Amino acid sequence: MSAVVREDLIVAGRRRPGRGAVLPSISPVDGRVVAEVATASPEDVDEAVTAGAAAMRDPAWRGMLPHERARLLHRAGALIEDDLEGLARLQTRDNGKPITETRALVASAAGTFRYVAAALETLDETLTTPRGPYLSMSVYEPIGPVAAITPWNSPIASEAQKAAPALAAGNAVLIKPAEWSPLTALRLGEILLCAGMPPGLISVLPGAGPVTGEALVRHPGVRKVSFTGGTATGRRIGAIAAEKLMPVSLELGGKSPTIVLPDADLDHAVKGVLFGVFSSHGQACVAGSRLFVHRSMHDEMVDRLVAAAERLVIGDPDDEGTHMGPLISAEHRERVEAYVRLAAEEGGRVRTGGERPRGAGLDAGFFYRPTIITGLDHGSRVCREEIFGPVLAVLPYEDEDALPALADATPYGLACGIWSRDYRRAWRLARRIEAGTVWINTYKQLSAATPFGGVKESGVGREKGRDGIRAYMAQKGVYWGLDEAPMRWGD
Repeated sequence: MSAVVREDLIVAGRRRPGRGAVLPSISPVDGRVVAEVATASPEDVDEAVTAGAAAMRDPAWRGMLPHERARLLHRAGALIEDDLEGLARLQTRDNGKPITETRALVASAAGTFRYVAAALETLDETLTTPRGPYLSMSVYEPIGPVAAITPWNSPIASEAQKAAPALAAGNAVLIKPAEWSPLTALRLGEILLCAGMPPGLISVLPGAGPVTGEALVRHPGVRKVSFTGGTATGRRIGAIAAEKLMPVSLELGGKSPTIVLPDADLDHAVKGVLFGVFSSHGQACVAGSRLFVHRSMHDEMVDRLVAAAERLVIGDPDDEGTHMGPLISAEHRERVEAYVRLAAEEGGRVRTGGERPRGAGLDAGFFYRPTIITGLDHGSRVCREEIFGPVLAVLPYEDEDALPALADATPYGLACGIWSRDYRRAWRLARRIEAGTVWINTYKQLSAATPFGGVKESGVGREKGRDGIRAYMAQKGVYWGLDEAPMRWGD
């Protein structure tokens, strides 16, 4: 058994113990404590925010040209890539994702820094059309210290998605990782410092949401919050932000529909649906957890999905052949199990899964089998509420014109998948559904260049893309008077 590692905070670029309680980092694979993590108190938060604001005012940073900041971001991306295997193993240990997935997430984080650096080099300000004897410009400036509050399911990618554009815009960034997965955020903080970022700009503050997160959101020096996580917490952040008149980006929950039209290629659709809901153990905000299949092919689709799900390998996430590792915690598994019991009460039939797997190496961890349920009503709680686990509800439909209303019949609007050989048909359907992202004949493909976010209770604002940098900046108008004569007011 390896020794338990002690991890300190990063406060304005300096590793030190926190004033908050020590947080155990528990491996979901076997329930062991793998690290003891210092947490940030409100006093630690205040120190980090104050130092971040001071570092932003330093002329060496404030006057740094965009291409010079881009060089630091490129270097951070390269350092992440150089440590790809180590970071991937660290995240697998922290949250139980299979190593094949965590490698892809680390590569995504490196790509995010490279993309943001390239976008920053070519991010122009605007000379606006004059309407008088003046020259007018629209310029962009750093918004101020940014709180980046990230989730436990894909920490390294989420942290890069927030930190890279916030730093590109010239801000200090204060990363508050999820309580269950703080380790990669601390490593990322070290990488940003090694890349040459001014130390005062970088803080990583693990801790409980009601303590550390609340202190960050309420702090008067924090000028923007970017949050990815649950809708209830997002509402809380939004309410505090409204009191402060502070902008926020909120990427929240989802109950994403996947639609298989009668003309779909079923081989592609089965694989895509399986990946869309069971990869990451279903612990993804975009998980395609509701499947609408035309009644004429419903039974065939279910049979094929059940057979494919039962072939998935559940086990040690460090093994290359593992498809599904454990859920994040014992408590979360119990929540998923409660929803599966509720499905039975609501008239659903579990076609596969619905139980914990047994066997060597599985009993001590928080594993759960991929679960497929049929027979539910569209309005059932299991079909409307986010489960955040490996549970798929399959629902037959007959009238294609009714699909948008069925797909939209939840409070969420984050993502949607459509499978069809007819791109015109898929395009028309995609435009009618309320969702921030629609995938056609693919699923869970994400690009640093494409804005991402949700509608309704899935959040507000967008991240990624060129405008993702502008989201961390304040816009300012500047006018240059050109009239030779003085103003005539007061004559």
